[in-house]
Amino acid sequence: MKGYKLYLFCASLFLTVYLLAEYNRPKNIDWTTTFKYTDNNPFGTYVLYNRLNDIFPAAIIAKTNKSAYEVFTDSSLKPGNYIIIAETANIGKADFKKMITYIAAGNSIFISALNWDGFLADSLKIKNGIEFNKEKTGVNFTNKLLKHPKAYKFDKFTSNQYFDKFDTRKATVISQNQFGHSNYLSFKFGKGNLYVFANPQLLTNYTLLKPKGADYAAKVLSYMPVAKYVYWDQYQNSGNEEDASSMRVFFKYPALKWAFYISVISLLLFVIYEVKRRQRIIPVIEPLKNSTVEFVSVVGNVYYEQRDNTNIASKKIVYFAEHLRSVFGLKTGIYNKEFLVGFTNKTGIDESLAKELLNHINYLGHQTAVTDDELIILNQLIEKFYIQSGSYGK
Repeated sequence: MKGYKLYLFCASLFLTVYLLAEYNRPKNIDWTTTFKYTDNNPFGTYVLYNRLNDIFPAAIIAKTNKSAYEVFTDSSLKPGNYIIIAETANIGKADFKKMITYIAAGNSIFISALNWDGFLADSLKIKNGIEFNKEKTGVNFTNKLLKHPKAYKFDKFTSNQYFDKFDTRKATVISQNQFGHSNYLSFKFGKGNLYVFANPQLLTNYTLLKPKGADYAAKVLSYMPVAKYVYWDQYQNSGNEEDASSMRVFFKYPALKWAFYISVISLLLFVIYEVKRRQRIIPVIEPLKNSTVEFVSVVGNVYYEQRDNTNIASKKIVYFAEHLRSVFGLKTGIYNKEFLVGFTNKTGIDESLAKELLNHINYLGHQTAVTDDELIILNQLIEKFYIQSGSYGK
């Protein structure tokens, strides 16, 4: 009993010291791209959401977590401006039709995303592009009254997205980058306008906390008229919502997570210690070891414990590129339109899968951090490639 009390005292002391050390340790910056109005990390939109009244004075700011179809068929919806900032703008046919009806009545909708999919992208003939290896791409307005003497330049690849294709007959170019590629467009529908912006990261906390970033973002949003109501869409980011279960919240904080691990390990050690005291020794017959399986398991556990998604994604992309070179004789490194043609022809996969896979690889190549969902999508796309190309094991 005396040994048991000493054991509990030592375990409690160690746990207390560890928690104090974790509590006082400086927190690492989370560079995950979320675009959530509640996130004050660099790529959240906390600052923009809370300063909307600076751009739209006296406006009532309302949040909505419903689909576009539900929002624009709701009889309680008021005239005003509607804002969507998300990683992917996936607007379906039914949603888009209701959006156009709302715009035609004299309202404005602003959409900013990194990726453009669905009926909206097809209808406006929008296709996004990336300025490769251009960390600081300059952007500026076409309107002489808003145009800055020098192009606005931002780091972290936040301004290297642009619209590679769009319906030039219907679109009005509002802003371009230094290479003449359009990054901000407007489309007239009836009495209102639809605004599409290719650089949502320029609307995040990281950019808005800088004077030139705040100036550019304010001018971008000022194209929408003054309105009594401004609606902030959360639905397009709903895929990023975290599970609010108690254990998920518990594991969100490193200090609590490791406290849990230490408690479990301490309990297991105590149980093992007590079992050994009461149970006679049973001879152990060691099974033959599979060194290959053991090695893979060890490496996998190391990466899992480190949670280094960026490193894992980088290695998967490198291994995938080597597979393309050795099996299909493709020259990798620059995944552009020319590469897409050869990639599709030589591998025999669907063009849609080829585009989605290369776009995702290009997207991850410009991220400072890779989320679990982004890593899973990369793995699923590569697996689909292997299945369609029939190159498993080659």
